[in-house]
Amino acid sequence: MNFNTVFRWHFPFLLLLALFTLRVAAADTLLVLGDSLSAGYRMSATVAWPALLNDKWQKSPVIVNGSISGDTATQGLARLPALLKQHQPRWVLIELGGNDGLRGFPPQSIEKDLSAIITQVKAANAQPLLMQVRLPVNYGRRYTESFSAMYPRLAKTFSIPLLPFFMEQVYQKPEWMQQDGIHPNPDAQPFIADVMAKELAPLVKHE
Repeated sequence: MNFNTVFRWHFPFLLLLALFTLRVAAADTLLVLGDSLSAGYRMSATVAWPALLNDKWQKSPVIVNGSISGDTATQGLARLPALLKQHQPRWVLIELGGNDGLRGFPPQSIEKDLSAIITQVKAANAQPLLMQVRLPVNYGRRYTESFSAMYPRLAKTFSIPLLPFFMEQVYQKPEWMQQDGIHPNPDAQPFIADVMAKELAPLVKHE
């Protein structure tokens, strides 16, 4: 049988198979939707923990860092539809709310935005992964406790995983903090990447 004839006969099938394979590969994406703690505040994005974890896992799954310094939950919610459409992630790690809390926004309002984010992620057939976020104690016990409590409540309501706040360990090392006392410096990023690798490994398809 002529090879060219066979190739022309099977080409449509091979093309469909290739497209399907590309779609499967594209689906193996973890989108990080966060703020400065994940964006790499005052450092190159290639030094931030999502990039380090992407290298550590050899892009399996691919980690897309959709974090922007200063973002509130409202801003993350506004950016989410475009990110979901562009990257079609299988998992979305939600690390938001800290800037809302630092500005004293009502916890009920923050929780509403986080709830909308989780709902959109689920509607896109992706798995939401929520990170616990905590505020400095000087914001007052009543407010900080109310703020912290909404994360496990959301995790329970939506039956999604709740990951521990990686900054709680970083705060214990002053040499890992920037001068503002809020953001981790480049020296802290490998540690954070290792912590997140441990926490995420049971939750995502990592090979």
